[in-house]
Amino acid sequence: MNQNKSYVLPIIMMILLFGMISFVTNLAAPMGIVLKNQFNVPNSLGMLGNFANFIAYAVMGIPGGILLQKVGYKKTALIAIAVGFVGVGIQYLSGHAESFGVYLLGAFVAGFSMCLLNIVVNPMLNTLGGGGNKGNQLIQVGGSFNSVMATFTPVFVGILIGEATKANITDVFPILYIALGVFALVFFILWATSIPEPHADQPKEPLGSLMSGALKFRHFVLGAIAIFVYVGVEVGTPGIANLYMTTPSIEKSQEIIATYASQPSAVSEDAYETAQRIIDGRDTPGLGIGAGIAGGVVGFYWLLMLVGRLFGAGFGHKISSRTMLSTASLVGLILVLLAIFWPAKTEFSMPTFNVVGGALKFGLYSVPIKFFFLALVGLCTSIMWGSIFNLAVEGLGKYLAAASGIFMVLVAGGGILPAIQGWVADVANYEMSYWVIIAGLAYLLFYGALGSKVNKRADDILLEGKTVVGSAEKA
Repeated sequence: MNQNKSYVLPIIMMILLFGMISFVTNLAAPMGIVLKNQFNVPNSLGMLGNFANFIAYAVMGIPGGILLQKVGYKKTALIAIAVGFVGVGIQYLSGHAESFGVYLLGAFVAGFSMCLLNIVVNPMLNTLGGGGNKGNQLIQVGGSFNSVMATFTPVFVGILIGEATKANITDVFPILYIALGVFALVFFILWATSIPEPHADQPKEPLGSLMSGALKFRHFVLGAIAIFVYVGVEVGTPGIANLYMTTPSIEKSQEIIATYASQPSAVSEDAYETAQRIIDGRDTPGLGIGAGIAGGVVGFYWLLMLVGRLFGAGFGHKISSRTMLSTASLVGLILVLLAIFWPAKTEFSMPTFNVVGGALKFGLYSVPIKFFFLALVGLCTSIMWGSIFNLAVEGLGKYLAAASGIFMVLVAGGGILPAIQGWVADVANYEMSYWVIIAGLAYLLFYGALGSKVNKRADDILLEGKTVVGSAEKA
């Protein structure tokens, strides 16, 4: 790479893409509030947009790696941006069409884009920074911006929605405009800019052979399952909490129905249908907290993830991955158990936003303390990806690249586990749904403490192969 050439503009574009990954992905879960209320569907179907976004990883994870090998990083990035523009555009059209199915299609297409961007942004930003410490520093900047956008998105969605029972896809059009604008800007700048391609050694063996080889390592297989579970825990913890807070309570539902009976023009048909579903027992009652307040609480969860990542970056070299994962999983278990059993009537003041009389206000608002405990789980989940990855790929040698591809596929857990959690909330209640999170954290604790122990390394297999060949030659 020409060290004299300035890559400031493409570096800024790459950092923007880091943020867009979080911006578009984290839009899917709070959109569950909109889908649930606009289309009068249960929690499990409300989380289908999130499911569609993440299941795209299972479909595109391996093909994305193959595409990268064939066309290179820049073209893959441009394809990803174009696909992202189309996906967000379809979601925009779903607002005009008032179509649940069209929105799900848009979320699925956007998920393809996020998967591809996850594959390319780290190595591209590292290369643009010249590699080494400077490249790593830029990746940390990109990761920090990613966390900032993760914090911003649910807060912004909550503010735009205002009252959950009146939520409509058109309410979040400003967010979609931002996404479309950023994708268009980054596409044209990268397309017009000459940038270096990251160097990547091409595997000498077929990808299928390398993947099957990686699956021979017990600690990697258990680690791959841990990645699936972890992403589900990370997304489901705040996602279902948002639905729990914003879904009307029985008392709020009765008030909506009474208002509709006396002043039909004061209550939307969607709000009335939502309230009636709760009274009829066709939907699980929540707490009726304003979407702005709920969005702020969820944003606090993602903000704590940023704090945790900064802690991991600062002290990760002093604490083993096994200790970090085990400790974080255990603390997370305790926090979620407290959230399950602590009475909803016990409240705690948290800094967040609220929309009062059409005006946006920031201040301390009382919310059940159980949501403060759930927000603190963000500190625990923040360091899990890096810890699981380090433990799972230890000793894999030449199988490392294939292992990374398998990990990308299993990010789909971020769509599957929250959907299961939403179903449990439908058939039981919101507190019971968090036993899905408990089960996930228990598995992560097991993996950190026991399942991550390395019983076999790639070098051992190589030595075994040489021994067998040597014995055959002697015979």
